[in-house]
Amino acid sequence: MEVLFSSTLLVAFAEIGDKTMLLAIILAARFRAPWPIIAGIFAATIVNHALAAWAGSAISGLLDGFWFRLAVALGFLAMAVWTLIPDELDEDAATDKPARYGVFATTTIAFFLAEMGDKTQIATIALGARYHAVELVALGTTLGMMIANVPAVFLGDRITRLVPLRVMRIAAAAIFVLLGALAIRELLG
Repeated sequence: MEVLFSSTLLVAFAEIGDKTMLLAIILAARFRAPWPIIAGIFAATIVNHALAAWAGSAISGLLDGFWFRLAVALGFLAMAVWTLIPDELDEDAATDKPARYGVFATTTIAFFLAEMGDKTQIATIALGARYHAVELVALGTTLGMMIANVPAVFLGDRITRLVPLRVMRIAAAAIFVLLGALAIRELLG
């Protein structure tokens, strides 16, 4: 349960104000079709995060040892700093071109690509390396993405006025620091 809860909470907070959340807002404003957008976000996230959790778990199994575990712990601390830096969405993502493949496919492809190298994907890799529970990490991080992005789809740009993004970034950074500190304590203890 700790794995699922930690993964969900961490990604839900880290996603607030992230570029994929901004993408959800843009897609919602552009298409005004919330259910295909939500389905596309889910499809892209579950695949992306399952692969990321598997990669983290596989890499940690190959490199299991003091230095790798230290790198994972320090990675959580680095993610805390990165989380404090607000994201911006590329201007190209906000173009007014019609959806060539439909709302679902457009959302799925856009989210999958936007998540590549994103802080929530890297966090998923680190969580996979830490917990070695691919299914629970992928489920938790996907749930966290949905908790953050579904309201963004329904509320559109109003969510940025309702949620204090700075406070959410600080909360996400605190969770990363906590996970990093726990990993270091486990490593040294």
